[in-house]
Amino acid sequence: MILAGDIGGTKTVLALFSIERGVEGGAISRTRFESGKYDSLEKIIRDFLKQTGAQPKAACFGVAGPVNKQVSQITNLPWSISGKKISATFNIEKVSLINDLESVATAVPFLDQEDVYTLHEGKPDPNGNIAVIAPGTGLGAAFLVWTGDSYKALASEGGHSSFSPCNMQEIELLKFLQKKYGHVSFERICSGSHLPNIYDFFVESNSYQVPDWLKNELDRADDRTPIIVENALAKKADICEATLDMFINILGSSVSNMAITILPRGGIYLGGGIPPRILDRLKRPDFLSAVGNKGRFSDLCSNMPIHVILTAKAALYGAAKNGFELLSE
Repeated sequence: MILAGDIGGTKTVLALFSIERGVEGGAISRTRFESGKYDSLEKIIRDFLKQTGAQPKAACFGVAGPVNKQVSQITNLPWSISGKKISATFNIEKVSLINDLESVATAVPFLDQEDVYTLHEGKPDPNGNIAVIAPGTGLGAAFLVWTGDSYKALASEGGHSSFSPCNMQEIELLKFLQKKYGHVSFERICSGSHLPNIYDFFVESNSYQVPDWLKNELDRADDRTPIIVENALAKKADICEATLDMFINILGSSVSNMAITILPRGGIYLGGGIPPRILDRLKRPDFLSAVGNKGRFSDLCSNMPIHVILTAKAALYGAAKNGFELLSE
């Protein structure tokens, strides 16, 4: 039996998979934990193994942060994770940490048709590079390259690349965020934890009136992002619609930067928790227009297939596949 984990800033999902059933047979046991309620991954693992009574032979965790020598500092949590420590603490023979987007990317070639929605057919190359960019709590990025026999997933921290504004309003947003952060990455805008930065920019610039009911809702909220997005999709407040519009266009710009960097002619996949929730909004033409807004390379970007990953299990299944590979080594 192997233990697989999807470790994120908002949620941690652990699951057990048996050698007999494999990943395709589905998890034997699966539990979601609220990451912020724990001060370490070890405490979550302890609770899960106590709950299931299992003793896995191997474990793989897709973690939301860079991995160096099997140690990771989680980007949006005060957790430091060590594969060696987990192995010793829980007597698990083989433990591997991989970046969470590398985990999602690992699962991409094995996703079923119902797990994906195609925004743009493009002109796919069956052995071309594949890009994965995932706005969730943070903004993750990874990619796959064809080795001649199969795809190899590779990690990236491309979500932290410098925000590059494309018009005067975005330049003003950059100035606004520089006062707050100094360096402004795409993640400071295109992620669940930072989408309210756009809203705050519109408030400070007096671009829109804020209805009293909206202000009261946001003042009471622990997380403003769902309120802003839901009211934007329902067209209940102009400032919320404008916030989501800017989010969509800047996400498109981030995708286009990745497109010309790694040339993912095999397809671009949008992962994370946000794209499935705003799928109808992504179908509008401005997102694809933003992806194609690359001057002399507009045609190249416009030919890239673009898909949305609908299943929330991709990262977990990618970790499980890596876990089974550990057993065969």
